[in-house]
Amino acid sequence: MSKLIFDPESLPVDSIANEPAVASERLMPDFLRQRFSHPPIWTPEFNNEELLAKNKIFRPASVLIPIVMRSDEPTLLLTQRAAHLQHHGGQISFPGGRVELSDLNPVETALRETEEEVGLQRKHVEVLGRLPEYRTGTGYEVSPVVSLVAPGFDVMTDPGEVASVFEVPLSFLMDGRHHQRRVFQMPDGSGQRIFYAMPFDTYFIWGATAGMLRNLFHFLRA
Repeated sequence: MSKLIFDPESLPVDSIANEPAVASERLMPDFLRQRFSHPPIWTPEFNNEELLAKNKIFRPASVLIPIVMRSDEPTLLLTQRAAHLQHHGGQISFPGGRVELSDLNPVETALRETEEEVGLQRKHVEVLGRLPEYRTGTGYEVSPVVSLVAPGFDVMTDPGEVASVFEVPLSFLMDGRHHQRRVFQMPDGSGQRIFYAMPFDTYFIWGATAGMLRNLFHFLRA
């Protein structure tokens, strides 16, 4: 599915997840480091997006989930993809991309792709760990790499990949009251596509990006 067959923003909100927000102290660097170094037992949330993949052969990819440690409160850095891209064009995403043969591991992929797409140099990035792989309807198995980012970095986007870069308060994203569930009925009668959306300001955060944020939410609440 290279092109969307529906407009996710036009679909009505089916329900709100509505869980309590992650406590503010759990969004701070010390807790985040401790949580990833000693992870609890927890259960990732299943998504049915992978059921849309045509051939069920998933290509490896990796994204960086960059938590920027701003002085007032931590934020999450996100990108809006260039509109002309074949997969997820114009959508909100984490910086990242496909694994290359030269990449030693998923972390290396995430760091390389982030530097290429938004100019965030790895000297500003402290990798904390990884969340479970997330399979997309476009046939990717994505490894989410969570990191802390020290302020003072410069952003230089690749216009062929990224239309814009912005930040969202982490506290907003880690609050179940902002997690909408929306449902799309497949026109061929094959079932439903259920996805999360987290609209913020003029940005519509949904799909795989919102799904990975849900898993970060569950991981920090556990």
